Amino acid sequence: MSLWVMGDTHLSLGAGVNKKMDRFGTRWTNHTEKIAARWSSVVRDGDTVVLPGDISWASSLESAAEDFRFLDALPGKKLISKGNHDYWWTTASKMKAFFSEIGVESIDFLHNNAHAAEGTVLAGTRGWFLEEKHQSEKFDADYPKLVRRECERLSHSLNEAARLRAERGILPPPLVFLHFPPVFGDFRLDPLIDVMEEHGVLACYFGHIHGLYDVPPYTEYRGIRFINAAADYLDFTPLLVRVPGRKA
Repeated sequence: MSLWVMGDTHLSLGAGVNKKMDRFGTRWTNHTEKIAARWSSVVRDGDTVVLPGDISWASSLESAAEDFRFLDALPGKKLISKGNHDYWWTTASKMKAFFSEIGVESIDFLHNNAHAAEGTVLAGTRGWFLEEKHQSEKFDADYPKLVRRECERLSHSLNEAARLRAERGILPPPLVFLHFPPVFGDFRLDPLIDVMEEHGVLACYFGHIHGLYDVPPYTEYRGIRFINAAADYLDFTPLLVRVPGRKA
C-alpha cells in the first residue's frame, strides 16, 4: 500500500457553483477530468491520499455534495484538511454525519487529530501564510492570535501522532500536511516550524501556491524538507510520499 498527497483540487461540480479554474492558467483547463484520470492511473484501492485543503469552491456542505461524491469514487482512502477557500467546512461531527447521509465512505478528516497510515503517522493543520509585517497590508486580523491558534492545533495534532506512534510501535517520525507553506521564497513561519522541530518532523507537505511551475519541488530549512504538493504544480497527479527513515 502507498501514501500519496495532492492539495488544491478546487472542485466545483455542484449545481450553481461552477467555478472555472482555467482563468488561473491553461494548465487548469479541464482539471477535474485530469484529476480523475491521473489519480486513477497511480492510486490503488488500499492506498491513502492526503488532500491538504482547498477541496471545493462550494459554500455549504450541501452544495459540495457532488465534489465529495467525485472524490469518494476515486481509488483509495482520502484524508482531507481545511484550506482558505473551504467555506463549506464545519464541525467534524456535522461533516461526518453529512457524509453518512450522502453515502460517502472513503473520506475522513485530518484536523485536530492524527492518523496512522502506511507505516507512519500523519498530522496537520491549515497554517498561515503572511509575515506580521505584511499582515496589515492585506488583512484586518490579529496576526499573533492566528499564528498561536495554528501552532496550538499543530501541537495537538502532533501530540496525537506521538500517542499513536507509542501505541502502535511506529518508528518513522510523523509527517506534517499543511495548506499554507510555512517556508516559501523568503517567507518563514518560524513559530510553526518550532512545533515541528520539537516533535522531530523531517518532512512537511503543503499546497496553496499556484502558477509557479519553475520553483524547486522542495526546500530544506532547519532540518525539515518542505514539499510543494499543490495540484497544478503536480500537473494533477498525486505525489508519492516517501516516509523518512523507511526504505523504499
